[in-house]
Amino acid sequence: MKVAERYALQLGADLAIVHKRRSHTAFNTVEAKEVVGEVDGKVCVIVDDMIDTAGTICAAAEQLTERGASRVLAATTHGVFSGPAMDRLAASSIEKVIVTDTLPLPEGTDPDLVEVLSVAPLIAKAIGAVFTDTSVSEIFGGNNLA
Repeated sequence: MKVAERYALQLGADLAIVHKRRSHTAFNTVEAKEVVGEVDGKVCVIVDDMIDTAGTICAAAEQLTERGASRVLAATTHGVFSGPAMDRLAASSIEKVIVTDTLPLPEGTDPDLVEVLSVAPLIAKAIGAVFTDTSVSEIFGGNNLA
C-alpha cells in the first residue's frame, strides 16, 4: 500500500487498489477480488514486482475494465512470463506491459505488447556510487527510504 501511494504521489495520479488474496487451497495462486477506488473513465496502470503466469494481473485488468477503466497498462520489474503468461496477456484488456531487462523475454514476444526498459544505467550509477564511496540512496532522491 505504501509503495502504491508513493507511485500515485510521484505521478500526480489518483490511487485505486485491486485487492488480491492468496488461495488457501491452490498452491501459488492469487485471485484479484475487488477494486477499491474510482476508475471509471481513467487510464489505469497496474504496478507489480513481477509477472509470472500473468493470471493475477490479467484478472486485475479485467476488474478495472469491468469498472469502466478507459485503458489498462501494466508495469513490472521482473517479467518471468512462464507457462501461459504471454497468451493470457495477449487475450487480456492490458494494452501494454512495461518490464525491465532483468530477465530475458520468451522467444516470440510481441513487441507491440511488451516494452523493455534497461536497468543498466541504474546499475552503473549504483556501482559508481559504491566505488566513489557516495550514497547509493541519492540515486533515488531519497524516494527509496520511505
